[in-house]
Amino acid sequence: MMADKNKTASIDGLNQMFRIPKKGDGDQRKDIIKKVESLEETGDSILTKINLEDVIGEILNDKYEVLEGYSFEDSIKFLKEKYQSGEYPNWPTSYSKCKNCEFKATNDQLKSGLKSGFHECMKFQHKWKDDNLFQPSIFEIWNFRSKVIENLFNENRLLFEQLTENDLNPEPKSGEISSSERRWIQVDKAVKGDNKVYFLKDELKTEIENWNFPLHFIDFETSAVALPFTKGRRPYEQVAFQFSHHMIDQNGNIHHQSEFLNADAGVFPNYEFARSLKKSLENDNGTIFKFATHENTILNVIINQLKGSDESDKYELIDFLKSITNSSRNSPDQWVGERDMIDLRKVVLKYYYNPHTKGSNSIKHLLPATLKSSDFLKEKYSQPIREIGLSSKNFPQDHIWLQIENDELVNPYSRLPKLFEDWELEDFEGNISGIESIADGGMALTTYAKLQYVDMSEAEREELVSGLKKYCELDTLAMVMIYEHLKEITH
Repeated sequence: MMADKNKTASIDGLNQMFRIPKKGDGDQRKDIIKKVESLEETGDSILTKINLEDVIGEILNDKYEVLEGYSFEDSIKFLKEKYQSGEYPNWPTSYSKCKNCEFKATNDQLKSGLKSGFHECMKFQHKWKDDNLFQPSIFEIWNFRSKVIENLFNENRLLFEQLTENDLNPEPKSGEISSSERRWIQVDKAVKGDNKVYFLKDELKTEIENWNFPLHFIDFETSAVALPFTKGRRPYEQVAFQFSHHMIDQNGNIHHQSEFLNADAGVFPNYEFARSLKKSLENDNGTIFKFATHENTILNVIINQLKGSDESDKYELIDFLKSITNSSRNSPDQWVGERDMIDLRKVVLKYYYNPHTKGSNSIKHLLPATLKSSDFLKEKYSQPIREIGLSSKNFPQDHIWLQIENDELVNPYSRLPKLFEDWELEDFEGNISGIESIADGGMALTTYAKLQYVDMSEAEREELVSGLKKYCELDTLAMVMIYEHLKEITH
């Protein structure tokens, strides 16, 4: 039985009919409290029955290989024997499989003595020495999808120091850093131990000068759940439950201007989300920033949801959302809004490379990299909020964003306050969410799900809501810091 995206819920509150019990009322890992007496109370089924007999038969009859060259049964026996004996299987490696290996420890984990299956293969089959485990390798090269990298792997040239410029064949592109140039810059700087940022000053400066004040930075938190919240919604339909919004005015003052969060159980928040976003952004023509494509995708979804809704202000909302977005490729209605959001990630990719990111362009890697590279940011954000021309809706005025420990800058995401820190032990022991901190998007999504499905105390709900607000605020403040750094280096 599988959730069917072509079906819609025929009743409201379907997701509230099955709850995780409180402590003492059952096993929270496997028990479910049903709030209904009969299946009929759940309305029309959103499930579809899928017959898997043919697929299972094909697997058992070796149509699909588990291990290359082995029958299904022999594959199971081989894996069982290796698992039981602990013997290294010496299975042939390949670039694509090794790059996506699940059993790869980080450098910090390796230093602490944890084992890494990935590095074990590199040592046994590719003759890596212990020092090689901490050196940059071809698995870290950004967006390298050519056959060249397969050839390098087959030649056992895996380390940056074994590569030449000819291997990566960088091809310049007028006015921006090309993808191939970016890859070679990454390798070359890593080999030379050069941590200075590389950027196209004139092009980046021109880009920044085209932006209109006040500048707006927004970030969304969203979820896609199997059981729809409300009538007419489909399984796994996108739910936008939170945003944060920072603004920089003409004088450089930074305001945590607005935020939205609706984590009420069983409430479909998207239309209120859109209204709140409109209220936050419609008062001027300032440039709006997102980081990557997620925000544009979500607003496209909400536009389509509004089209089929009975909301009295749906046309106003649709017009506004179209004004700050561009249409998805498969949309029958194509548009580019007059205030189409600027993707700060694309700006970075076109004009800027920071060796501290090690090729990653996620905001979680880019933020600490820019902080390491900017004396201005380090000096500014190592002071309390009250002293740096910054407002905050969720942090006290004495909060300091940057700390140095053991001569290393601490990532601000790791400094987000732990949940329940001020609680008495007896109060904390009654918690049932199992969440201690919210420092990434995955945990934010998990927290939202817990707020939907778990019957918890109001105090615990408030603590989780507070954690969500702090996390989302840092996401937009991170965008502000990156902007400040880009502006700094172009002056």
